[in-house]
Order: sequence, then structure tokens, then C-alpha cells
Amino acid sequence: MIRRKYIDAFRKLETPFYFYDMDLLVRTLQEYSSELSKRGYKAHYALKANADPRILSMVRSMGFGADCVSGNEVRLAVESGFPSDKIVYAGVGKTDKEIIYALKADIFCFNCESLPELEVIDALAGKCRKKARVSLRINPDIDAHTHSYISTGRKEDKFGISEYAFDEVFALLEKSANIEFAGLHFHVGSQITDMNVFRELCSKVDNVVGLFENRGFQVQNINMGGGLGVDYENPEIFPVPDFREYFSTIARNLRSAKGRTVHFEPGRALVAQCGHLISRVLYVKHGQTRNFAVIDAGMNDLIRPALYGASHKIENITSTGDYLEYDVVGPVCESSDRFGSSVSLRETDRGDIIAIHSAGAYGQVMAMRYNQRKIAETYYSDLI
Repeated sequence: MIRRKYIDAFRKLETPFYFYDMDLLVRTLQEYSSELSKRGYKAHYALKANADPRILSMVRSMGFGADCVSGNEVRLAVESGFPSDKIVYAGVGKTDKEIIYALKADIFCFNCESLPELEVIDALAGKCRKKARVSLRINPDIDAHTHSYISTGRKEDKFGISEYAFDEVFALLEKSANIEFAGLHFHVGSQITDMNVFRELCSKVDNVVGLFENRGFQVQNINMGGGLGVDYENPEIFPVPDFREYFSTIARNLRSAKGRTVHFEPGRALVAQCGHLISRVLYVKHGQTRNFAVIDAGMNDLIRPALYGASHKIENITSTGDYLEYDVVGPVCESSDRFGSSVSLRETDRGDIIAIHSAGAYGQVMAMRYNQRKIAETYYSDLI
């Protein structure tokens, strides 16, 4: 999966570091764009997945807009060259300062998550003498059948406006002088691999669109969010998600798409597989029942396994020995600093190089300096 010429170069570099396969990134972006353009859909890349400058530059150059969930992400999108009319801004806790910046930047729209937020945006837009374009994020009460931490569309989740509040929403929209209703926004979670979830979402979207239009609100834009998963177990076999099946599922089931612009917010699906966390083995500890491979990358570099038990394929890319089982752990002073238990690795020794694959999404962007550890360096396939 990682070519030999890169492994030879890795031997000379200080670890840990993130390595991005730019060829795979380009291929993934091209395949997504191809399926997108067949149907006239639009996409806004979710910056929260990976905000590396070169990644953002490549994504922008391919014509994607930006999906932001904080004021600083909106600012980064603007400063990275994303056109303002392709920037959308979601998030349940937008501050006044962030809203004002986005208004002045003249972004495409706010994905509004609550009635109080709608009131605040209306008031701030009036003070700024602006008209705020707003898409309402709807909570569709759909279980994405993924980890509870990344499921966002159930009625008990904090995200979006539920159907019981629609009458209040209609009344508020009618009296808001500084709001331009742009459409509806939906997002049910992340790392979704069951197409039935998206089929159910399409049905719910059709129903909600009908409710709004029956009340006289023209729904010009439908934002389907993101959430398409990647294969963490077999990244070398399936390096690019099946975008054709995904978009075909949407096209076959979203009846309300006709006459409207349909938007998507891909993140993980575009960048996960191109990124790898590269580390060295510090020590191999042989217990009575378990072997521990202690590596120099820690949960501060890649927090997903510690945060919600995420699993990544782990590979010893410099050994040719027989396969043995190891618990792969890091140096951080926490028992949760563990990348995998009973991982099958080629016989491992001090100094071997370990690759943790599929780390391009929610890896480097979530890195921190816990234990005062340094932030890992970054290398790219076309510059190494």
C-alpha cells in the first residue's frame, strides 16, 4: 500500500509524522467529482476532517466549496481561497463574533440549528445591514447505525430542528426581516456504510420538503450532508469509496431533487485513505500472555482509537518476519493510549517502522500537545 521508495525515505526521517499520498487524494477527488457532475450536484468539503494547507489547496483546485463548523474554519476557508459563495457554515454554537464575520464575508449560507440561533442571526444581520441566507438544519430522527459519538440525526442528539418545532419555525421565518430562506440541511452521522440509512434519509427529506412548500416556503436548496464511510479494515483493497453506489442511491430515492440544487458535504470519504501515521518501535515488551509493541506515536497524534475505540489497519512496513500478535501502544501516560489489541504484525523489533493507515481524516487535525509532546511533522508523496 505504501510504495518501497517511500519506505526507504521514511528510514531517514524523524518519527512520528503524517504522510499523505497525493496521487490517491487526486484520484479520490476526481472520482467523486465525476459522479457529482453526472447529476449536477454540488459539494462543500468538510474542513473538520482535515485542514492541512496542501489538502485544502488541492480540494479547492478541484472546484469544491467548503463546509465549516466554526468561525475559524470559515476564516480559514476564505483565506485558503474558497469562493465565499461556496462556503456553508453549520454548528450548534455559533458566537456573535463568528456570525458577524461570516455575514461580512458574504458566505453562501448559514446552516441554522435552532430557533434561538435563527433569531440571533436575524438580529445581527440587521445590525450589519445584511441579508443572511439561511438553510435550516433538520433533525430527521434517523439512526445512522454508527458510533454514538458520530451519530447526529437522532431526536435525542443536539443537532438540528425537530419536526415538532416546525410551526414556530414557519412563524419566525415569516417575521424575520433580515433572513433569506435558502433551503434545508440534513446530516445524520459519520462513517455510514449501510445504504439503507441514505434511502431512509431521502424519504424523510421528501416529506420535510413537502411540509415546507405546503406552507409557502420555496425550497431551492437541499443539503444532504455527508457521512459516507470508508473501509478501515481493507484500505489497500478499497482505497476509494464506492461513490457510484452512493450517488445512485440518492438519485433513485430523492424525489424532491427535481428543480432544486442538491448539495453534499464530504469529508472523511475524500481524505481518510490518503493519510498514514508513520511511527517507530521504541520497545517490544514480552508479557506472560501478551506482546506489546511500544511505538513513538501516541494518542495525542491520533486520538480516534482512544476517543471512541476506532480501529485502523496497522502494518510493520520494514519487517519480513513471520506474523505474531501485538498490542500496539503509545508513550502517553494513559492506559487508553492504545492503537490496537492483538494486532497481527510481522515479527517486530526496536527500530521497525509502523504505518497506521486510513489516518487522513480526524487524525492530524485533532492532534494536541498532551504530555507536552510535539505535533507530528507532515510529508507528502510528491515532495519526499
